[in-house]
Amino acid sequence: MPTPSPASLGFSAASVPLLSAIVGGVLALLLFADYFRRKRAEVAMIAPAAVPDRSAADHKAPKPAPSAAKKSHPRSHSHHTDKDQNKKHHALDVNTLKGHGDAVTALCFSSDGRNLATACADGVVRVFRIDDASSKSFKLLRINLPAGAHPTAIAFSEEASSVVVAAQLLSGASLYMYGDVFAKPNGESKQQAKLPLPEIKWEHQKIHHKSSVLTLVGVCATYGSGDGSTILASCSEGTDIKLWHGKSGKDLGTVDTNQLKNNMATISPNGRFLAAAAFTADVKVWEIIYSKDGSVKEIVKVMQLKGHKSAVTWLCFTPNSEQIITASKDGSLRIWNINVRYHLDEDPKTLKVFAIPLHDAKGSVSHYDRISISPNGKILAVTSGSTLQWLCAETGRVLDTAVKAHEGDITGIAWAPQLIPMGGGPTMGLATAGADKKVKLWLAPEHHSS
Repeated sequence: MPTPSPASLGFSAASVPLLSAIVGGVLALLLFADYFRRKRAEVAMIAPAAVPDRSAADHKAPKPAPSAAKKSHPRSHSHHTDKDQNKKHHALDVNTLKGHGDAVTALCFSSDGRNLATACADGVVRVFRIDDASSKSFKLLRINLPAGAHPTAIAFSEEASSVVVAAQLLSGASLYMYGDVFAKPNGESKQQAKLPLPEIKWEHQKIHHKSSVLTLVGVCATYGSGDGSTILASCSEGTDIKLWHGKSGKDLGTVDTNQLKNNMATISPNGRFLAAAAFTADVKVWEIIYSKDGSVKEIVKVMQLKGHKSAVTWLCFTPNSEQIITASKDGSLRIWNINVRYHLDEDPKTLKVFAIPLHDAKGSVSHYDRISISPNGKILAVTSGSTLQWLCAETGRVLDTAVKAHEGDITGIAWAPQLIPMGGGPTMGLATAGADKKVKLWLAPEHHSS
């Protein structure tokens, strides 16, 4: 038997590892091929599961043919009506007053609740006639402010016959009083067209130096020897607050909160007290003293509300002028009894404390930007950013909440002082203004004493 040559033995030794590598590679490819085949099978089983749902949805809601769409015009009108209704995202949302060219900065009702005046950053004051809160259109009176005047606050004066507007100019804050501002009822449109536009009856320039006016409120002075004239309070963003006679424009006096800055100020409904929310947790209250002839004699600081742990953002008097409701950044609402013998050093008393029942997205307690109490003293309307909420004034219980009541921050809130007409009968109504160029009318929620 021939002996193999060394060359052939070398070839065989080298071939074995090579063949092993080839066989191993083939086996690995077969294993990977089998793995991917099984994964494709799984995907193939999953994918069809979504297909029947989609086809079922298409089957349930087929697209109308073009001819059918043309024939269903009444149905299309109904669709638009539904769309309009969807815009009223809350059951208490009654109507929206449009036509403002910029953010609405303030609003107020006349004493009879039939006229609603709005101040807008476009330099126009609008007075809407509320003959029916649910109406599709309203009679409107436009008042163009002097060039360069940007209104920041507004109040009715002399019942409903005139409005006083606070506006900011480069030189500082000014007050303008316009007379004969009735927005006439619909039946008087012809006569209204012949009437001259409202004129400025009086004005004051640089009333708070360079500071702008944050709030302006007017009430009829009926307490003591008050003769029923309108008394106005303009609160600056600085530290001063000024009183004015509504009809004559006379400067009645100035008080200073002696704090870093003011948040707002208001007068009690009977014209007796002036109260201010400012930078600190304390609220200062002054009494307006009237002479026998009805004129303002002096303004005297008479009490201070102490109890909040952080700045008071807003306050309001109850309709009987005997209590003050305050909202604070400490997350609470307080009701104070100010019907005390302060001349005998009797301090005002805290009657109730409510935790603010509103939280932000992170769960932190929100603070209220504005609060306003209903004419019957039972419902407290409050705002925080774009949220509007109604609380029971007696218990602090939440009656209703409208999240995103406006498409932006709410800039003003006011209850109609009288019942306003809506549909078949009168109702208690609320108005809100927003940075979204809109004013909204709202119904009051149902309230049952618990």
